Amino acid sequence: MRALGELDERLFTRVAGARMPGADPALRRLSHSADHGALWFGTAAGLAAAGGRTARRAALRGVGALTLASLTVNTVVKWSTRRPRPLLDLVPTVRHLRIQPHTTSFPSGHSASAAAFATGVALESTRYGALVAPFAAAVAFSRVYVGVHYPGDVLAGVAIGVGAAALTCRWWPPRQVVPGRQRPVADAPALPRGEGLVVFVNSGAGAAPATTSPPPAERLRALLPGAELIERGPDDDFAALLAEAVGRAAASGGALGVCGGDGSVNAAARAAAERGLALAVFPGGTLNHFAQDLGVPDYEDTADAVVRGEAVSVDIGVARSAGGEDVRFLNTFSIGLYPELVRMRERAQERWGKWPAAAFALVRVLRTATPVELTLNGRPRRLWLLFAGNGRYVPEGFAPSYRPRLDDGLLDLRLVDGDHRLARTRVVVCALAGALHRSRVYGAEQVPWVRLENVTGTDSLAYDGEIASAEASLSLEKEPGALVVYRPAVSRDEAARQARPVAGTAGRGGRARGRRLPADGGPSDRG
Repeated sequence: MRALGELDERLFTRVAGARMPGADPALRRLSHSADHGALWFGTAAGLAAAGGRTARRAALRGVGALTLASLTVNTVVKWSTRRPRPLLDLVPTVRHLRIQPHTTSFPSGHSASAAAFATGVALESTRYGALVAPFAAAVAFSRVYVGVHYPGDVLAGVAIGVGAAALTCRWWPPRQVVPGRQRPVADAPALPRGEGLVVFVNSGAGAAPATTSPPPAERLRALLPGAELIERGPDDDFAALLAEAVGRAAASGGALGVCGGDGSVNAAARAAAERGLALAVFPGGTLNHFAQDLGVPDYEDTADAVVRGEAVSVDIGVARSAGGEDVRFLNTFSIGLYPELVRMRERAQERWGKWPAAAFALVRVLRTATPVELTLNGRPRRLWLLFAGNGRYVPEGFAPSYRPRLDDGLLDLRLVDGDHRLARTRVVVCALAGALHRSRVYGAEQVPWVRLENVTGTDSLAYDGEIASAEASLSLEKEPGALVVYRPAVSRDEAARQARPVAGTAGRGGRARGRRLPADGGPSDRG
């Protein structure tokens, strides 16, 4: 340890004696800008405001990793080591910070926060991570350059930051960059310029957040000038306009398009499957689960597939009832806690906004809800929650993130048992600890079907973020390959790699395309 300390001091002395023309004021300001994570919180806000879904996920993971790293450094490590700060005698005065830190030296909190944020961003997007990484590295180096940390402090901080970012994956796995390409290719009409495509645009779904992106209809006209757009205004009837769009698409022999969130996409998918129409999904909601898992995160992806006639077949989940109407779902089905959470969130959403309302609803439901009693495949059960995903979700834990495939013929069934004492608390604690797969109150399996009978204790169910009345008996099944959806055979990133010129040859692939940002949806797209 003494040898390492001496090496650390020698390296600090070498950096202190280094001369970098023009770097003194720049590195001093950069180091100061990272105080209390201000630089990274500002960067996260910029990513969330100017970027799309991937940028928002990157910003959120970066902030989460930064928070975890900062708590680790400032509440545990610093107070257990208490290493004094370096002496400033060898550091030129022009580099000194105006206000010197008073905490102990090991490890560097600034370096931990910088590494955590940059690594968290890179886990979601290598492109954004590459933009942030040089600034993170410069902040870490600046802590030695301005004389407030030894190099060993910085290296330890970087290690803690990287570890904190990696630890976030235990609870929230990064979304895969390219969805699986093994789904069966389906026949769909190629529609140059979008001619023959009728797009239902759910413009009346509520106010979208401020964005620099053009309105959905304007973007669609620019990408597919030959397509017919049917826009829904705030006072228009959703079902009537969707039916009109379906009728025109069927009459033209073309395809149906939908621009909206998961609620709009679900309704359009049901109609397209019934009429045998190919569906073009333009993600316009807040979460866009189906579009993300399908592999069309941006309007341009879907537009390219429509022009070239590239499509795949995907499954539809269905909850069949003997006395009521069948419910079809693209993403998820549930009974128990979640339908109550959605209902409570909607009541508070207009007053507080979606996410504060969701947090309030979660706390309230966990405190006041009662278990659902039912017979599951002939076995009596008492459950807090029954969740069924249309396809296997990843990860296997309590917070499924995405589906590698949409054509596996399986339901992802997850149960929270209501017979165990403190079941809800145990599930939450195990989920936070990343040990849910070992919990006795939680079960998960993939099945082709499941039968629910004698359902009592609830009168509602949820599917794709929508609420419907629950029947006493339900059969959850799959309709394999029931829906044909446009999706490019090669992603834009893959096409860009293929289009790079090879020594002495012309570049291959398609035209260059700018990356436009997806708009956000509204209240009927609750997912």
